[in-house]
Amino acid sequence: MKFRKLRTHELGRLSSAAFVEAPKHPLTLVLDGVRSAHNLGSVLRTADAFRLNAVHLCGPMPDPLTPEVSKTALGAEHCVEWRRWAHITDCLKALDGYSLLALEMTENAVSLETFESVDERPIALVIGHEISGVSDAALAMCDGALVIPQFGTKHSLNLSVATGIACWSLLFGLGKRPGLLG
Repeated sequence: MKFRKLRTHELGRLSSAAFVEAPKHPLTLVLDGVRSAHNLGSVLRTADAFRLNAVHLCGPMPDPLTPEVSKTALGAEHCVEWRRWAHITDCLKALDGYSLLALEMTENAVSLETFESVDERPIALVIGHEISGVSDAALAMCDGALVIPQFGTKHSLNLSVATGIACWSLLFGLGKRPGLLG
């Protein structure tokens, strides 16, 4: 069997304007003090790829409209809805009606491979700082925690890689939720 790479125009991707108007999946990302412009750009690009509801930027973090973020976001910073918050607690309070889940290694964290959501609420997935993870203040407000099973010597994945894995798993993996766009 031969394979031919598809050209961009063959992929059927939405224009930026169509993306803004299109229905979104019931998943929102909440970034808790993410410091790397490259991680932020990659997360915005992931939010675009999965047509997520929004990305909330909490605490000190790079400006999404800088060239350093744009280098990895590739324009997603202009079509993905994002909002800045000075404090994560204010953001999480405003997400009333969401199931607040931290992507963090905690006691009683549920593995993504076994997570099954029975909750009909949309999910706000809290992603923490590259070194210190999700803050204690945010964890105290979360309904639960999810963890990605790993088998190597390192204790964690790169923030943007972990975010992509979690988004895919929550939308299409074992944790498939009702109300997906199909």
